[in-house]
Amino acid sequence: MSLSHRTEAWQGYHEKIAARHLERLAVVYVRQSTMQQVLDHQASTQVQYGLVQRAVALGWSDKRVLVIDEDLGQSGTSVEGRQGFQRLVAEVGLDHVGLVLGVDMSRLARSSKDWHQLLEICALFGTLIADLDGIYDPSSYNDRLLLGLKGTMSEAELHMLKQRMYQGKLYKARQGALRVPVPIGYIRTPEGDVTLDPDAQVQEVVRLIFRKFEDIGTLHGVLRYLVTHDIALGVRERDGAAKGTLVWRRPNRMTLQNVLKNPIYAGAYAYGRRQVDARHKHPGRPSTGRVVRAPQDYHVLLHDHLPAYITWEHYERNLARLAANRAHADAIGAPRQGTSLLAGLMRCGRCGHRMQVRYGGAKNVPGYLCHRGAVDYGEALCQYVPSAPVDAFVSKWVLNALEPAALTLSLEATARVEHERQALDQVWRQRLERAAYETERAARHYRLVEPEHRLVARQLAQDWEDKLTAQRQLHEEYQRFVQAQPQGLSLAERDAITQLAQNIPALWHAPTTTMRERKEIVRQIIQCVRVAADHQSEHLTLTIEWIGGGATTGVTTRPISRLEHLREYPKLCERLRTLVAEGYRTPQIATVLAHEGFRSPRHGEPFTPEAIRTLRRRLGLSTHPARRPPGLPKHEWGIAELARTLAISPSTVYLWRKHGAVHARWDLACKRWVVWADDAELDRLKAYSRQSVGDKHRQEWLDAHPGLAPRVLQSTTL
Repeated sequence: MSLSHRTEAWQGYHEKIAARHLERLAVVYVRQSTMQQVLDHQASTQVQYGLVQRAVALGWSDKRVLVIDEDLGQSGTSVEGRQGFQRLVAEVGLDHVGLVLGVDMSRLARSSKDWHQLLEICALFGTLIADLDGIYDPSSYNDRLLLGLKGTMSEAELHMLKQRMYQGKLYKARQGALRVPVPIGYIRTPEGDVTLDPDAQVQEVVRLIFRKFEDIGTLHGVLRYLVTHDIALGVRERDGAAKGTLVWRRPNRMTLQNVLKNPIYAGAYAYGRRQVDARHKHPGRPSTGRVVRAPQDYHVLLHDHLPAYITWEHYERNLARLAANRAHADAIGAPRQGTSLLAGLMRCGRCGHRMQVRYGGAKNVPGYLCHRGAVDYGEALCQYVPSAPVDAFVSKWVLNALEPAALTLSLEATARVEHERQALDQVWRQRLERAAYETERAARHYRLVEPEHRLVARQLAQDWEDKLTAQRQLHEEYQRFVQAQPQGLSLAERDAITQLAQNIPALWHAPTTTMRERKEIVRQIIQCVRVAADHQSEHLTLTIEWIGGGATTGVTTRPISRLEHLREYPKLCERLRTLVAEGYRTPQIATVLAHEGFRSPRHGEPFTPEAIRTLRRRLGLSTHPARRPPGLPKHEWGIAELARTLAISPSTVYLWRKHGAVHARWDLACKRWVVWADDAELDRLKAYSRQSVGDKHRQEWLDAHPGLAPRVLQSTTL
């Protein structure tokens, strides 16, 4: 029958099918939501494939019917991952399809967005849509309205199914009866109950993880400890033929993190620890978007519902410690090997923000910097203090606080070392016991085989030999461990621990004590340290806030760069003038000032006679003013002589010459730089030396004092 005759024959069957539809393809779309439905509900799949005969009955030839079944086992909630649906839309968009057939609308899409996109494309290219109820033209208002209603009902049906399933799971979870996978250290009995793993070594390793995290305080530290002592984790296989079998695997960071964060170890049944947040979903990965919630935000949290390894308080301490160890602005961070003692604990005494550690200078000297206002609001730096005086002040108070607990610390340290060695010895003995069992089991298998069955006997003999070799190697390793770390402490070791604990300063300053260990000690007793500098002076006000409550406030000094920034500088100058007037010589003045408590700005040491001479020249109290070198014209000075006259360092004069702040020339005869300065110029340079040496501040000062700007010399300079 020709195409025109076939069309005329079916016009009476359905007037919506036209010749232009029959000239294109009829697409049968086949989909099942899961692979389980494909296997267990084959009748539904066969009904969908049977739509090919319906397309033929409507007038399409067998060769013009295309079956798209790439989406078997794919959910219709989204177009992501559905290659078949994307192919269908592409074929319709290329004007290759005259009719799309599906059992019902839910087979094509469970999402209104995807469904209406298909309707738009079908209406644009004149493609019909058919299900078991009839044929629809998306370009017709009535048909489009009906198709839209069917799509909405399909999406609502899926929502109702999901909601019923979710409420059922939530109901069981609230009873603590919903089965969830259990982590290492637990098993699920055939009756469905959760119990501790019957293997004693598995339990001991789990308890060891919690003890070492409490001692070490960092996740990576626990991982290094387990690797150093060759301790493996006992894991039960969850799938396959070996389901439930115990295997030993090397520790890894993610497994240890899951152990520390899982509330089941505190005896709590939890459901909803990881919940879906649409804001975190990836467009190309529908399974993403799960975020970890806090315990108070779980769907279900039942305390004391399961056997526990630790208490709930211990579990909360672990979570708080993990959060504090994060490298985050709001966390103090884990203690590291840096030379700053109070990293993470320092707070600004002016604005209250956390201070950051900064290293600088040729010797990489650490200091504490508050720059939150500069970063957030473009303000000037709040304050910067060197770490050395602050760390020394805090160290002294920490040692004073620990001194009354010296005996207690020595006893606790002794007990802790013995307990740790006993725990390690217990793990080794369990490993030896397991190796002995494996060897005996291999021996029994070999003895039970018939001697004539040589093929099997040879393999069992080899297995027995391998187990014997492994047992012997493990025993040798255990002997080396016992020799390196005997289970009990010797008398000499006990005396050494007691002496060290009672002499806490020696232990604190010992070269074997690392900075990370000192920081760990400080964090056990100090909440934070607040520091406030007295502007540019050497005085620092420190407040130590102790974890147990209370605070200690004190004052210390820091090195500063300029003498005039000393807090007692006016008093120092007045005292110096008095001593000079009374006829004291420079060495005598240095002795008197040291006795009266005056200190230099850089290192807090007493003033040296040379420093007293420099200050006397600066104040005009020098009995021996600096002389110009012979042979120079009037008002010309060498760099060193001018520096002594101005009571500054020669390097400062060289810096002035480089920036053009002084009138200098190169003297060919003396082979050195010569600076011109009359009395007025000397006054200007004295005033200029009191300003900041920075270019910005110098230029601001020169702009404010145009009359004191350097004059141009009419001399030749090289």
